[in-house]
Amino acid sequence: MGHVLQDLGIDRLPVEQRMELVQEIWDSIALEMGLLPPTQEEQNELESRVAEDGMSPADVSSWDVIKSDALKRWRL
Repeated sequence: MGHVLQDLGIDRLPVEQRMELVQEIWDSIALEMGLLPPTQEEQNELESRVAEDGMSPADVSSWDVIKSDALKRWRL
C-alpha cells in the first residue's frame, strides 16, 4: 500500500468512503480534462443549435472566411 494513503489516513476509511473519494477524484479529473458529459442545459443548447442549423442548411460560412475573420479579430 502506498505511503500517501497511510499518510493521509485514507487506508483507515471505510470502503464506502474510499469509493466515494475515488469517484470525487475521478470526477475532478474528468471535469478538468473536459471528459464529463454535457449538463442538461448544455445538451438543450446543443440540440437547439442543431435544429436551428437544420432549418437553414445553406446559411454557412467557409473555413477560409471564418479563419480570416478570426485572424482580423485577434490581429494575428
